[in-house]
Amino acid sequence: MAGIYLHIPFCRQACTYCNFHFSTLLKTKHEVLNAMLEEIAMQRHFLGDKTVIETIYFGGGTPSLLSTREVNAFLQAIQKNFTVSEHPEITLEANPDDLSKAYLTSLKQETAINRFSIGIQSFFDADLQYMHRAHNAAEAIDSVKNAQDIGFENLSVDLIYGTPTMSDECWEKNLQTVFDLHIPHVSCYALTVEDKTVLSSQINRNKTEAPSDERMVQQFSILQREMKMHAYTHYEISNFCREPQFARHNSNYWKGVPYLGIGPSAHSYDGESRFWNISNNAIYAKKILHRETANEREILSKTDRYNEYVMTNIRTISGVDAQHIATVFGDAFLQHFLFEIAPFEDNKWVMQEGETYRLSDSGKLFCDYITENLFLTEEE
Repeated sequence: MAGIYLHIPFCRQACTYCNFHFSTLLKTKHEVLNAMLEEIAMQRHFLGDKTVIETIYFGGGTPSLLSTREVNAFLQAIQKNFTVSEHPEITLEANPDDLSKAYLTSLKQETAINRFSIGIQSFFDADLQYMHRAHNAAEAIDSVKNAQDIGFENLSVDLIYGTPTMSDECWEKNLQTVFDLHIPHVSCYALTVEDKTVLSSQINRNKTEAPSDERMVQQFSILQREMKMHAYTHYEISNFCREPQFARHNSNYWKGVPYLGIGPSAHSYDGESRFWNISNNAIYAKKILHRETANEREILSKTDRYNEYVMTNIRTISGVDAQHIATVFGDAFLQHFLFEIAPFEDNKWVMQEGETYRLSDSGKLFCDYITENLFLTEEE
């Protein structure tokens, strides 16, 4: 099995915190989409001719800028060039202001889209204005209700915590809104100030307030508590669901399942190498439409693959399997892992169950630090 990711690199406006590749120049949209359709055909052998596509994910950018016709053009191109499973998960990322009843009805009646990931971020206008989101709080609620009214049940929403505008009380109300709306899947992220973003520039020029680490820690603890109280499974650091609504596409990333990325800046993985497309819409389109390669490749060493296995699995409910490390990577890797993880067991950040090592609730606050210590360098 495998997945296909389609990066739609366009947005109507820029959010201050975003460091993903996108453009607000929609005049090049037609050319880029045509190039992406061509890339699908060019890459039809990338995953192997017998591989079955289990998930298709429209990411971005803002995929809800696509018309129904454009969505179907991609799905038809994938069906033509790949073998798709009988019941694939097909996700469209969407902004709340795009999800009118007319648009949702068109997608429901005319496409195979069966899951939405809605970029709500907050149900409070002050937070949305701080992040320069295009929608308001009322549209956030309406987008979920509209999708449910049209018959879409497999919904996920993104929320961001830790903004200077968000009190603990408001964060709790954000979560309560999710529970009241009966949303089965939630992805929650701490606001991160990335280099070369508008937010980073605003903070450096003292034009806006920086997020507080203390607030993020407190609100992550609130998140864990509330999700547990409302019977959501915390199956990855940032992801929660009511079973069985796990995100199949993202879960496969964490399991190391191969995937093909289509579009500017999209990444691909074949089990041994990583590929990434150029992050420039015009150059990408020109190269692909001339049937030229638009990506670079990195061959992963055994150490790279060990580090990636540890990095992805320690974040999940599955945890890291010591026997898997021994079998796939060898005894030297296992001994390194057992030595480095021992201190985190001692302070209760990591819990061992048989051969499996998982983060405790307190350990999830220190996931990045723990992961860095578990990594192995080529020189060791």
